[in-house]
Amino acid sequence: MKLNERSLAFYATCDTPADNAGFLYKKGGRHAAYHRRWFVLRGNMLFYFEDAASREPVGVIILEGCTVELVEAAEEFAFAVRFAGARARTYVLAAESQAAMEGWVKALSRASFDYLRLVVRELEQQLAAVRAGGGPVPPRRPRALPPKENGCAVWSAETPAAPGPAPAGAAPSPRPGLEPPPLPPRRRASAPNGPVDSASFAQLHEWYGQEVRALRSQWLRSQAQP
Repeated sequence: MKLNERSLAFYATCDTPADNAGFLYKKGGRHAAYHRRWFVLRGNMLFYFEDAASREPVGVIILEGCTVELVEAAEEFAFAVRFAGARARTYVLAAESQAAMEGWVKALSRASFDYLRLVVRELEQQLAAVRAGGGPVPPRRPRALPPKENGCAVWSAETPAAPGPAPAGAAPSPRPGLEPPPLPPRRRASAPNGPVDSASFAQLHEWYGQEVRALRSQWLRSQAQP
């Protein structure tokens, strides 16, 4: 893959918020020594710098076709970014705390386009099921990815329990009399501009957003009436 160094340096240091950033200890390719580097995750690119004030990255790791797993190493809180292939390099990194390590492993595991493709596919299936059944979307979190066979950490995706009734003597709601928004009406199985199966994710997002905005406006008008 041919990359433009100037474009990469600009992207690595642009003002848009990074997906994750912080200091990590990086093991050298030919030596066992660890070097403290400033890492910045943007999309599926992991940049590393000499320090946080540097304006040009020392290197970049393209996070496609890799797995992120915990490893036993001389440094505590170590993990590895491992690529398939006989000659592929394995990057061994170490965080400064358990919480930092868990945050990095989770962020790096979700950085590839393969993960985003799974998320988009899940959302498309949910929307297709709703349009076919004509009911509202049940509020639930996306399914977690299946656990890796290489020891990758598995993160909990359980939905938190619904809150119980308010205890006796609790303060009333700050806005008494405010009713919840009405349930959305039953919907037809066809999309506004074509079948769901052939629609792109951007079209699905726009269609669903239009209905949400319309329902919210209807509810606000009903609350404004005496």
